Amino acid sequence: MTQTPSPSPPVPASPAPMTQTSSPSPHAVPGPRGRVPRTVVGIACAPYLALKVAWICGSRLGIPDGSPLLDDRALMICANGLTVLMDLAVIVLAALLTRPWGLRTPARLLVPPMWAASGLLLPIVAGFPLTLLVGALSGDATADDSAADPFLRPWVFGVVYGGFIVQALALGTLFVRYARDRWGHLWRGRVGDLPPAPGRCPRAAAVAAGLLALGTVAVHLLWATGSTAGLNTARIQGRSGDFYALEFLNALYPALAAAGALLLVFRWGRALPVGVPLAFAWLGSGAVACWGGWLLLGSLTTLGDAAGRPTGPMYLTYAVHMITGTVVAALGVRFLKERAGPTP
Repeated sequence: MTQTPSPSPPVPASPAPMTQTSSPSPHAVPGPRGRVPRTVVGIACAPYLALKVAWICGSRLGIPDGSPLLDDRALMICANGLTVLMDLAVIVLAALLTRPWGLRTPARLLVPPMWAASGLLLPIVAGFPLTLLVGALSGDATADDSAADPFLRPWVFGVVYGGFIVQALALGTLFVRYARDRWGHLWRGRVGDLPPAPGRCPRAAAVAAGLLALGTVAVHLLWATGSTAGLNTARIQGRSGDFYALEFLNALYPALAAAGALLLVFRWGRALPVGVPLAFAWLGSGAVACWGGWLLLGSLTTLGDAAGRPTGPMYLTYAVHMITGTVVAALGVRFLKERAGPTP
């Protein structure tokens, strides 16, 4: 797979701030219905963690001869160590969302990692099944294409991305329940019921995010329709059906983020539940900001590879993704703080 890569509805008389939970609902700490998704998250993380630990310990399981992963042992250990910590954080989040002490966790400690997890997992949940479908329909999929792409054996992608999809669905289920029980009053009602739109600064930020998103949407649509402008040699030579499919998805995420911000700030779509633009902003901003940052970080491992090194336009696209996502996320935080009211 080519690398690219939850909020819901119902303002009481005295709304509580996001960081407090004075009287959680009976469902705030799930019983069996919370234990099952939590267990599923742990099981889904196990194969990925085992594979990463094996590589750190020197195993070449799933790594064919000639893979660039074998070029720098120290870098491979550091990169795999980082991803092990990230996957362990998913297990911690699942525990936090289902334990009594999780209700006392300040929002500033819970929301950022959950936002990042959502942003990193969404493109995998949407993209991996799509690439399998495109490969099956186009006949591009083969039993073993390691000779053409010596990075990893094909089965590794199935194990890793399949586990990520299960993690995303189980963790998302837990977070939706948790957020609904703890903060659901912050997005009750419809957009048309919201108080008058905020002042100049949020409006300017939303417009700026929309314009930045429009630029990256245009770039990804160009690549999705066959243009090679701004792509490096490796991307140009490695294009196939899944590349074009993923580029269409890459155009969707910034559009989603900008739509959420503009709907909230300008009070457009008055009949929509408030949770809809909030979900757009949450998922879209997470996907573009976190994947933009991840791809920038990953580009550091290709500095010695002229063909695989990102071009200036690719770097710019990653950076604009990060800026767009961060601005939209900040607008979402501002909106929720205003809804929550003054903090004691």
